Amino acid sequence: MTTNARLRALVELADTGSVRGAAERLVVTESSISSALRALSHDIGINLVDRYGRGVRLTPAGQRYVEYARRILGLHDEAILAARGEADPENGSVRLAAVTSAGELLIPVALASFRTQYPGVVLHLEVAPRSSVWPMLARHEVDMVVAGRPPAELSKTVRVRAVSPNELVVVGAPAVAERFEPATATWLLREPGSGTRSTLTTLLDDLDVTPPQLVLGSHGAVVAAAVAGLGVTLVSRQAVRRELELGTLVALSVPGTPVNRPWHVVSQDAPTMSTELLITHLLSQRALGWRKFSAVRRDTAIA
Repeated sequence: MTTNARLRALVELADTGSVRGAAERLVVTESSISSALRALSHDIGINLVDRYGRGVRLTPAGQRYVEYARRILGLHDEAILAARGEADPENGSVRLAAVTSAGELLIPVALASFRTQYPGVVLHLEVAPRSSVWPMLARHEVDMVVAGRPPAELSKTVRVRAVSPNELVVVGAPAVAERFEPATATWLLREPGSGTRSTLTTLLDDLDVTPPQLVLGSHGAVVAAAVAGLGVTLVSRQAVRRELELGTLVALSVPGTPVNRPWHVVSQDAPTMSTELLITHLLSQRALGWRKFSAVRRDTAIA
């Protein structure tokens, strides 16, 4: 009989790439992982893993099955949270994911005020690139995402609940700004999978320029590099408000900017009651800039 423990063993093997890694993640023995994988393959009637050198790897069937396993586990966790939240929303749990910029700018203040009002709600926050947070929502591994516009393929399975203004501008240090030319300046890029990085590369394509580029690993690293004069970058105006006020960064005039990329709060189509509490709280905090998303605009916003 297929169990959650067997499914988790397969998922952790896929994520870590080894039986040892899966065992360490789940705090069990390697033999327990191997036994779970054999039992799962027996349940399904097809090999999900095979030998590869001294280790094991997923077969093509295993690679296909593991994505279903993620969704099954996510739905099971969501079902538990939904049942508990229905009975007592103020003592439930919310699994939240946010892209890096939102995780640094918007989420801390919002969650702090929410915790003050609802101390019994347990919050789980995952901060990751855009390319990671949307699959988490699709697999029901999180209840809510704070990011830019959701992908079109999720439009029928998720709900946009709130939006907040977010203006992307090109910035650089004052010394860099004096000699700034889009085609020759060094452009500072975020890590692969970042929505801001995608927007920046599209902007450069629209400008029909191929300038020098420097890739940094995080939002904070890009801003620090811009302040140090290493180059220019596209960033949320909110993210560099302090630097702009202090004059360590200045906004640069570039065709096609500023770019309007509102933040979106997106939930499962049937969110838990505790998730509803958090969304209602966000909308009540006028100073945070959130406003209710109009259902009339839903299709055009997601497309």
